Amino acid sequence: MPERRVTMADVARKAGVSPTTASFALSGRTDMRISAASRQKVLDAARELGYRPNVTARSLRTKSTQTIGFVSDLITTTPFAGDVIRGALEAARERDHLLFITEAGGDRAAESSLVHALLDRQVDAVIYASMFTRYITPPKELYGRRVVLLNCLAPGFEAPSVVPDELEAGRDAARALLVAGHTEGIWAIGGHQAVPATPEGIIAGNERIRGLEEVLRAGGARLDGVIECDWDTKDGYREVSALLATGHRPRALVCLTDRVSFGAYQALGEAGLSVPGDVSVVSFDDQDIASVLRPALTTLRLPHYQLGRLAMELILGEGPLEEVVHRVPMPLQERASIGSPAAS
Repeated sequence: MPERRVTMADVARKAGVSPTTASFALSGRTDMRISAASRQKVLDAARELGYRPNVTARSLRTKSTQTIGFVSDLITTTPFAGDVIRGALEAARERDHLLFITEAGGDRAAESSLVHALLDRQVDAVIYASMFTRYITPPKELYGRRVVLLNCLAPGFEAPSVVPDELEAGRDAARALLVAGHTEGIWAIGGHQAVPATPEGIIAGNERIRGLEEVLRAGGARLDGVIECDWDTKDGYREVSALLATGHRPRALVCLTDRVSFGAYQALGEAGLSVPGDVSVVSFDDQDIASVLRPALTTLRLPHYQLGRLAMELILGEGPLEEVVHRVPMPLQERASIGSPAAS
C-alpha cells in the first residue's frame, strides 16, 4: 500500500493551530495576523511530518503550475546542449519551477505537436531554442503566449530574444590582434556568407566579420582577404593550404570557428610554419578542442550556460515580455596562439 500523503490538516493538528492558520503560514502570506511563534510551529510541524504541498490544488488557486516548457529544434543533439540546459535548469530550480524539455529534431509538424502537448499540461511559459543563431518563424501555437526565444530571432514576434554577442566578439578578436601589433597580413577564414552547408554563418559569421573589420579599420589595419568556406576542419585545412600555395604569407588568421582553426593548424604545420611564431591564430566558440591544441587556441567563448540561465530568468520575471534582443558577452579565452607579427 502506498504511504498516505501528509495533508494540511495533519500539519495544523500537530502544530495546534487552525487549518487556515497553517495554510497562511505555509504559503508565506503576511497579510494575516499570525504570530511568529505560531508560524514557526507550523513550519516545524511541516518539516517533521514531511509535508509537501499539493501542486494541483495550488495551481488551481494561483493559476500557475510552476512549470516551463523548453522546445528546441536540434539543440539537445549538440555538444553544448548540456550547458544551455543546465543554465536554464538551475535558474528554474532556484525559483521552485520545473522544466519540461522537448526536442523536435527540426520537424515542424513534430514541433507543433510538442507545443500543443506542453500547453495541454498548462505550462506557464515556453522557451523556444535554436541550435544556432538564426531567424525563425515561431510555431503559431506560441503567438499570444509568454515566450522567450533562445539563440534565435523573430522580428515582429512579441518576445525577447537571448543571443550571443557575436558583433562584440568580432571586435574583441580584432583588439587582441591589434594589441599584439598586427596591422597587416590578416586573413579571415570561414567568411560570412550564408552558404547552405553552413547555416550558422547567416548571423554569426556576418556579425563576427563586421565587428572584426570595424575595429581593425579604427586601429589603422585591415583584412587582406576573407575566404568563404564551410565551418569544418577539412575546410580550414583546404583553404589555408590553398592560400599558402598561391604564395600568400599571412601573419594572422581569424578563423570563424575552432573547427576551422584545427584545419588551419594542420595546414600551417605541413608548410613548416609555427603558431604563433610565424602566424597568429584567433578563433570563436571555445569548443573542447581549443584548449588541447598545441599551442592552445585563443578564442571567444560561446556563453552557453549564461544563455540558458538568462532565458529562464527573463521568463520567470514579473511583468510583460517585450521584443528586446539581449546580447550575452562572449569572453575572450586568452591562450597561446597570438604573438607579435613575424618579420616580413
